[in-house]
Amino acid sequence: MFGDQGGRNDLVRRHNLALVLRRVHVAPATRSELTRVSGLNRSTIGALVAELVDRGLVVEDEAAGAGQVGRPSPVVRPSDAPVAIAVNPELDAVTVAAVRLGGRVLAKERIAFDAPPSPEEAVGAAVAAAGRLVPDGAGRVVGAGVAVPGIVRRTDGLVRLAPHLGWHDVPIAAMVGDALGVQAGAANDASLGAQAEWVFGAGRGVVDLVYVHGGASGVGGGIISGGVLIGGATGHAGELGHIGIRRGGDSDTIGVRGTLESEVRRSALLQVLGLDRADPDEFEAALLADGSRPVRDEVRRQVAALAVALASTINLLNPSRIVLGGFLSALAAAAPDRLAEAVAARALPLPDEPVDIRRAALGSDLLLIGAAELPFTRLFADPLPG
Repeated sequence: MFGDQGGRNDLVRRHNLALVLRRVHVAPATRSELTRVSGLNRSTIGALVAELVDRGLVVEDEAAGAGQVGRPSPVVRPSDAPVAIAVNPELDAVTVAAVRLGGRVLAKERIAFDAPPSPEEAVGAAVAAAGRLVPDGAGRVVGAGVAVPGIVRRTDGLVRLAPHLGWHDVPIAAMVGDALGVQAGAANDASLGAQAEWVFGAGRGVVDLVYVHGGASGVGGGIISGGVLIGGATGHAGELGHIGIRRGGDSDTIGVRGTLESEVRRSALLQVLGLDRADPDEFEAALLADGSRPVRDEVRRQVAALAVALASTINLLNPSRIVLGGFLSALAAAAPDRLAEAVAARALPLPDEPVDIRRAALGSDLLLIGAAELPFTRLFADPLPG
């Protein structure tokens, strides 16, 4: 009986530690705030915070009370010690980052490729970059996450199909984990982007969100409905890039003509900009700075096509907010009024319920922050070793 009670108490303790750690990961909080949102009493919160401090997962400081009269309230923040390795293979590069709790990117590196990287090349790039990004003593690597532009089975990180990369049934999570010597997970890049923006970025404060991501490999999406990431019957919901928006047209990466992905393409924008390649920040700067007629015409064409897909998404899913990431964020910035007007012309006319269309707030770090959530979620599930 005593053993059973002890086991239950340990499970409760682990659950409560995870509850506090996850809350602090989302945003720093005082002990009083943690007490209020958790429903636990002050002494329990004090003990939990102390244990998390001892384990190097959180720290306390008095920044919240600076300049105030009376005793300042210590603020509980994520520690810098736990680090996740985030990997994002794309059509022309592999980007690797070291990410701390709280969605904080410590450092990142983009390794360019002249052709889509093979799984082995992507893993090799991840291992080499990780050694540079997290040198000895810079942190404790708690795991790795891979954001893949394709269909990924989250349960084991198997890439079922990534047509842009030419990957089929690739156990990328196991490959990365074995190479780095840590546990690793993998998921679709756009669904991870949706989670990152929902927790840390432009999706904060809403429970019905559609995230649409444009990368070198194509267009994808993620759907948050009622505060839950929607996976669908087999976990592949949100493939908005394959929505049909016109008859005919070019083929997308799965051979379907006239889709959002075939009509709205980063490569077409790079061509009119006269660039062979550009990282996300360079691409946006070039697009906003170039006022030439060819660039304006291509922006106008792609914005019109994007508006068709977004209006259909609004009519079907009724989100309160749409967040655009990747090169779609830059495209929206190049013609914000035109996009809003084109979407409004096709969406259900509900003036008292306007859909808020925003650019992603996390910029080029977005998919890396999302990928890091995979190992951090495992840490939250059980903050105690053993």
